[in-house]
Amino acid sequence: MFDDIKERLKNIITSRLTILSLLFMTFGVILVYRCFKLQIVNGEEYLNDFILQTEKIRDISSTRGNIYDRNGNLLAYNELAYSVKIEDVFESNRKKNANMNATIYKLIKMIEKNGDSVITDFKIVINEDGDFVYSVSGTSLYRFLADVYGHKTIDELEDDEKTATPTELMEFLSRAKGFAIGDYEVEGNSKTDFIPGKGYSKEDWLKMVTIRYAMNLTSYRKYIGTTVANNVSEKTVAVIMENCNELPGVTIVEDTIRRYVDSKYFAHVLGYTGKISSDELSELNAKVVEEGGTADTYTINDVVGKGGIEAYMETVLQGSKGSEKVIVDNTGKVITILEKKESKAGSDVYLTIDKDLTIAVYNIMEQKLAGLVSSKIINAKEYKPAENASSADIKIPIYDVYFAMINNNVLDVKHFSSPLAMETEQEVYTAFLEYRQEVYDNLLKELNEKNTPYKKLKKEYQVYQSNIVSLLNKNGIIMTEAVDTSDATYIAWAKDEVISMGEYLKYCISQNWIDVSKLELDDKYSDSTQIYEKLQECIISTIDKNTEFQKRFYKYMLLNDVMSGKQICMLLCEQNAVEVSLQDEENLYKNKLSAYQFMKNRIDNLDITPAQLALDPCNASVVITDVNNGNVLALVSYPGYDNNKMANSVDAKYYAKISVDKSNPQYNFATQYKAAPGSTYKMVTATAGLMEGIVNLRQKINCIGTFTSIVPSPRCWRVSGHGNENVTTAIRDSCNYFFYDLGYMLSTRSGVYNEKSGLETLSKYADLFGLTEKSGIQITEASPDVSKEDPVRSAIGQGSNSFTNVGLARYVSTIANGGTCYNLTLLDKISNSQGDILKQYEPEIRNQIELPKEYWDAMHLGMRQVVQNKTYFEGLAVDVAGKTGTAEQTKSRPSHALFVCYAPYEEPEISVTTRIPFGYSSDYAAQATRDIIKYYYGLAEEEELITGTADTPDAGISNEM
Repeated sequence: MFDDIKERLKNIITSRLTILSLLFMTFGVILVYRCFKLQIVNGEEYLNDFILQTEKIRDISSTRGNIYDRNGNLLAYNELAYSVKIEDVFESNRKKNANMNATIYKLIKMIEKNGDSVITDFKIVINEDGDFVYSVSGTSLYRFLADVYGHKTIDELEDDEKTATPTELMEFLSRAKGFAIGDYEVEGNSKTDFIPGKGYSKEDWLKMVTIRYAMNLTSYRKYIGTTVANNVSEKTVAVIMENCNELPGVTIVEDTIRRYVDSKYFAHVLGYTGKISSDELSELNAKVVEEGGTADTYTINDVVGKGGIEAYMETVLQGSKGSEKVIVDNTGKVITILEKKESKAGSDVYLTIDKDLTIAVYNIMEQKLAGLVSSKIINAKEYKPAENASSADIKIPIYDVYFAMINNNVLDVKHFSSPLAMETEQEVYTAFLEYRQEVYDNLLKELNEKNTPYKKLKKEYQVYQSNIVSLLNKNGIIMTEAVDTSDATYIAWAKDEVISMGEYLKYCISQNWIDVSKLELDDKYSDSTQIYEKLQECIISTIDKNTEFQKRFYKYMLLNDVMSGKQICMLLCEQNAVEVSLQDEENLYKNKLSAYQFMKNRIDNLDITPAQLALDPCNASVVITDVNNGNVLALVSYPGYDNNKMANSVDAKYYAKISVDKSNPQYNFATQYKAAPGSTYKMVTATAGLMEGIVNLRQKINCIGTFTSIVPSPRCWRVSGHGNENVTTAIRDSCNYFFYDLGYMLSTRSGVYNEKSGLETLSKYADLFGLTEKSGIQITEASPDVSKEDPVRSAIGQGSNSFTNVGLARYVSTIANGGTCYNLTLLDKISNSQGDILKQYEPEIRNQIELPKEYWDAMHLGMRQVVQNKTYFEGLAVDVAGKTGTAEQTKSRPSHALFVCYAPYEEPEISVTTRIPFGYSSDYAAQATRDIIKYYYGLAEEEELITGTADTPDAGISNEM
């Protein structure tokens, strides 16, 4: 019998047939397989070249639908690419981990050698200090930890698992009983301790864990490949194919990657795609079941939308998977395809936004920010405010601009110490080392000899010491939960500032507020002197590897003339960090151009953007709506980011860079940033006053400047007062006194001042304009805060009122159209790949405000007169009605600038809501809006509006709130 089977196997091999599937319907099938394996082990000649073959079914990913703007312009699409995958085909024995790890490491190096990169979508990244950190927080972090530790729910996490550091988690996964990524203390000696990560750089260790963890997630499904890299070059494909015999389980597959057009303008709206998380897996499958699909539609290897429209429309864009039945060999390579079921492409989504309008608005705002920043720069080391200066008077010292090049990573300080460092880099780095050592020596002298009370230290050393204590708190060396904040010594340090850092730290030791287990003490019974010595070593070690702390040395090197502004400029040239004209560079080096003017030129030419400076103001947002249906025509958040580098697989270096970018590019300032609305809120208060009968259109209130009915007494922005004002003129003049009085009268209808009553009334009318709820937009939006304190100040948009720009956009749209409050939307229609419309989105009315026409007319007229009083709106061919709002958050930073408007005044079509956080004055937001109106209605040539250079602010800036 066995001779016959052997002969038949010879015939299969000789004829080069690709299928080993001897379909005996008897016990003989098992005998054939076992006999065959035995003959391989025994090495019989005719079996040496035979490869075990297996039949399997694998998924075929669907093609994700495209995303278009309202005019059919492409915003997101798919591009054919090659991906590298690996399957677990390794034999289960003692050497499985070692063999698998060796293969993966070899594969990583092959991919990277050709300029490609492996996927790094683990929830741990390496920060600028070279430390492992989590890339998620809160509930998302706990869900990730629960997955790693094998728990179904977050509640099952043990305390030590919940508080595990990223390094501890890496070690847990890499331990000998886990993925065994590392080596024994004595190489190859399994009787010595296994050290996770040994033999790998931190970067390679993280890549290994990322791949192994991803493979582990699909271990229950045999022959499911894990994507190691996507969009690899043909060179990488060739190298892997040439070395396939050394790479068991590795395959090259044709795939698609997500691409975004003009990404920085639309990233906040679109989001991006990435590998599904466990939470997303359960949520999406539950959603599919609700829609009539099956519970296993999504699998752990799928790529799904991460934020924005990509996430909101995930099940529409995703499409349906196909499948194929294939024969694979024992290394996972496909030998032949038996059956194939084609996938079904996802549907295309059309948005309400206008691509060209969005790009224009973004560029206008960048130019306006650059012009505003440039206008505030002074040639000085520090800004020293006058005695009666306000936040509107704040200036930007040029030395803040110099330092910003280092502080926001425009310059690569690590390159200063590189063997390839150029002359100025070397000079600066040498000076840095000397300066740093001097600071270290002085800090230790303070801790051991001088003990200068904190308030008597120079500003520089106050900064150092406060940051040292903050780091000790953050790292858990000072156990903040143990610290008694009512203790007299704590108060003397933290509040009164009358003792030294050394005295405070010694007291922390005496009170057992120090976690000595983190100090690497030689003796666990060390006395306080030994603990203090180790604590000093820990301080120097901590600040030595903390990038943010190290940057501060450069700041004070500049202020103390250890390095110069010119050197900063030369560093920019040496590193090619920004675009510099040859003439400016030559003049700089020849001392024909000052460092001050060199930097001003860079800002004015947008060679250095407001986002790169990350000085106030560096952010802005604009929302444009169709007031007659709630469609969002543009939603702009500045700055944007490149979601191409976040899609498919996260570019780890790019993610690390934008995560520490001080301009916060990932944050959507249109939908997530909340701030006081300032005087833009006054139409809510006017509506409340009119509808509640406490004021009428003819009634006048005499503004005398200071409102004395409450104490402390708030003042109108015009200290001398406006005189008699009615509803229309009070809106026109933005008279705080008038609206203080309305807030007060709303609170005293019972005969006594009742804050709760006044606040409830204001909230009722805020709700009519949609300000108590999210706007209805389909992407992540922060919930609004309607004021719960001080109805008098709340009546002018202060108190604790806090709204997003998109929420204010719905509010002003409702005013513009005379009371129809729509839920805002980004969605226009859905079509199939052939262009057939599957769904057309219709306007959704939230509520209707029933208000007499004369009330609307009065408020509309007041808003029209606001614009008429602005000289920079003169000559505009389209009439605009609007309201300014300047909201002070802190006296140490400029106020927020806000302008809401609609146009045309006679027959409203659009609303524009513009906010510049810390933008000084609402006039700056209004001037930007004017140019946006010009662009929208074609009142100026595009080249005239978008010049690619800083746009100097117009005159006519007021101090109104």
